[in-house]
Amino acid sequence: METTQRRWRKVAYGGMQPGFDDNHTDDTFLQEMVMNANVVKRDMLKVMLDSVSISQYLCIVALVVLVWAHTLNSTITENFLIILDITLVGSGFFILLLTAKMLSFKLLLNYAVKISFFTTGLYVLSPIYHTLTRSISSDSIWALTTSLVILHLFLHNYSGSTIKAPGALENPNLTSNISLNASIVASLLIASRLPSRLLVFAIILFSLQVFLFAPLITYCLKKYSFRLHLLFSFVLMAITLTCVYRLHKLLFVVLLGLLVFVNLVCPYWLIRIQEYKFEINGPWDEAKLCFNITD
Repeated sequence: METTQRRWRKVAYGGMQPGFDDNHTDDTFLQEMVMNANVVKRDMLKVMLDSVSISQYLCIVALVVLVWAHTLNSTITENFLIILDITLVGSGFFILLLTAKMLSFKLLLNYAVKISFFTTGLYVLSPIYHTLTRSISSDSIWALTTSLVILHLFLHNYSGSTIKAPGALENPNLTSNISLNASIVASLLIASRLPSRLLVFAIILFSLQVFLFAPLITYCLKKYSFRLHLLFSFVLMAITLTCVYRLHKLLFVVLLGLLVFVNLVCPYWLIRIQEYKFEINGPWDEAKLCFNITD
């Protein structure tokens, strides 16, 4: 008596089907295969404009390093740094008031109170920071500072903010926090080589203002107006290149080459390698949620 062979069914659960191997597939298995379904077609101009944010922050860090260098060479005084700190705080609050849509008076007052406590604590601890690396050689300080700045740039979140922006749903990620900590330690190492406690306080306050609040200000500015963001970025690049050229011509060439590489070479490179991307999707893929889990 002939027995009819059972038909193979594509099921996720239920164990092995009699008469078929565990890894058996029929002729219809590859009919649902889709190639390059999620590959994004990128525009060269858009990628170049998006890369401006990276160049903008590179220039911000370069300006911080320039201030460090001039302070170590006694070109910049304590009074100039304190005036610069006050100017940065005032400018930052003005831009926040101009650009942040979710900013309320209560939140602004909260920022002001936190900055006051932060500044007071920093001034009290400045004598400790002044003698922090007295037993460490200068060569070790320069090498460690350079490594921390490079680590900061490598892990920095160039598409977001170091601290949570007003109205933002997501908090800064782990790599962003590590990048911020690296910049803070580098600032403390530089400040510990300065001659006076007031200068230590002023340079640490300046560095932390830039590393903490500059990403927030540029993020709010970009959300408010992309054209204003581009204008600010190009002006900042011109100012940075001018200052670096006056300091050292070789560093000017290095920074200019880095900006060209980030804004021109990398976008072209990304567009070119997209042609070789090959992605396969099919019934073997894991199921994906069609909504975001926020709770």
